[in-house]
Amino acid sequence: MMGVIDMKIAIGSDHAAFELKERIVEHLKKSEVEVIDCGTYSIESVDYPDYAKKVAEKVVKKECDYGILLCGTGIGMSIAANKVKGIRAALCLFPDMATYARRHNNANILVLPGRLMGIELAKWTVDAFLAAEFEGGRHERRVKKIEELEE
Repeated sequence: MMGVIDMKIAIGSDHAAFELKERIVEHLKKSEVEVIDCGTYSIESVDYPDYAKKVAEKVVKKECDYGILLCGTGIGMSIAANKVKGIRAALCLFPDMATYARRHNNANILVLPGRLMGIELAKWTVDAFLAAEFEGGRHERRVKKIEELEE
């Protein structure tokens, strides 16, 4: 992961994706990315909106550059995180989806499905998300329209 060493990432998951979260944290730390682990910290059943809120707030308050959220399918975390004003959470199943989420949608939270994705694919997807940059241009106009929906 070139160029991401100075990043600070907030990460959170529910119980269904706890083990994948732990592996992603390990991967990020090996890449010298600063990680703020917002939980959960075990496989004991929890409510995913609590973790979506924790990570989303860190991103909105600019305490972290980006967020990563994981739950069983990624759908619940996506819905919950996108309720927080200023968040553009993207559920990505492949690296190309993550790249386009950053380039075209200026996504600030990557959401991964813990029950549907293996560790290697998850790592590649995280790396693609963190390496991509927002292209602006015509995409800026569209992101502004998304922001207007929050008002």
